[in-house]
Amino acid sequence: MAVLLMNGRILDPANGIDEIGDVLVVGDRIAAVETGDTRADITKNLDEAVWEFDATDCFIMPGLIDLHVHLREPGLEYKETIATGAMAAARGGVTTICAMPNTSPSTDNPERVKLVVDKAKAEALVHVLPVGAVTIGQMGKEMTDIAGMAKAGICAISEDGKSVMDSGIYRKAMKEAKKAGVLVMAHCEDINLVEGGVINAGAKCEEFGVKGITNAVEDIITARDIMLAQETGVQLHLCHCSTKDSVRMIKEAKALGLPVTGEVCPHHFILADSDMDTANSNFKMNPPLRSKEDVEALKEGLRDGIMDCISTDHAPHSAEEKARPMDKAPFGIVGLETSVPLTYTYLVENGYLTPLQMAEKMSYNPAKVLGIDKGTLGVGKAADITVINPKEAFKIDPNEFASKGKNTPFGGYEVRGRVKLTMVDGQIVFND
Repeated sequence: MAVLLMNGRILDPANGIDEIGDVLVVGDRIAAVETGDTRADITKNLDEAVWEFDATDCFIMPGLIDLHVHLREPGLEYKETIATGAMAAARGGVTTICAMPNTSPSTDNPERVKLVVDKAKAEALVHVLPVGAVTIGQMGKEMTDIAGMAKAGICAISEDGKSVMDSGIYRKAMKEAKKAGVLVMAHCEDINLVEGGVINAGAKCEEFGVKGITNAVEDIITARDIMLAQETGVQLHLCHCSTKDSVRMIKEAKALGLPVTGEVCPHHFILADSDMDTANSNFKMNPPLRSKEDVEALKEGLRDGIMDCISTDHAPHSAEEKARPMDKAPFGIVGLETSVPLTYTYLVENGYLTPLQMAEKMSYNPAKVLGIDKGTLGVGKAADITVINPKEAFKIDPNEFASKGKNTPFGGYEVRGRVKLTMVDGQIVFND
């Protein structure tokens, strides 16, 4: 059965389209796109039945791509599984997710990559692209078989959750990634400067009785990684940037023509450390919530095209883990099911991004970073599509999440922008 999405605002950055129109899906491909008041009936020559979806007042975007997701499987299935994480992605309008390697055991060899690939094909509603570890066991001592993992299906390497502190090993891994044609995703954190820090270094540390994490923890490794990327020529993507100087350094790297990109998470462009009214562990993430000055720099970086992507760092934990005191609870919050309304409410409605730029940051640019043929509504392309009603207001309720993780600081927030329909390869995987 064909699918016709009618009367929606088509947002396709790849083709510069921001117009009311119709999108026809036949099989797993986009068969036709018509825009304008005099658009033709794009179903008239079809020999098969057509299921119609009235997208009036809705955005029709290329399927969203989240470069930074933790699925926890294998080994930590009580937090999340590939199946539940993919279900959460579908509900959030996300059609492709990059699964970070800090599972138990870590995704650090071709066999474990194949496990994720096979499991995702069998159980996931969306596309799952594994990310391989940089070092064996993510211990920072011995480089993994990057070429072998690339053949097995990784889209990138990352030591996510930490940095490779041995610059020699990291440089060697970057060279291997360059040869294998895979991206390097960097979690920038100088572990020697953390010193037991829990939240951003500032007034809230004294109030809550915990140690702080300074901006230098991120900035020093950001500078190092950009310099190593310059030397090796590898494509570098900086994950969950949280400081004003990360924005500045990415801007400078781009001015030099370096293959460096950066992402921002909704929690970092919305919340500052001063917004933490209690020592609630759902405010604990890594990197931490920074100052209002940092938050403004991140928003301006997205607006000005310095920061390329919006990702979530979706990090589910059990309720019991997050109920611990802030200095004992794990870092991380979930985000797959809240990224659309938070981005629309706080960036689009506040004038930092246009709807077309939202599609660019959440779909088109992530596809370019990965080098995959997605992020577009072009005719003949894969029918990964997200339909969003920007006018629909609702309250975020973690109890409604498909994810096993309910750990978010945004519970109870009034937002606008509800995902109404998600298609993956022409199949409807979520219909609100």
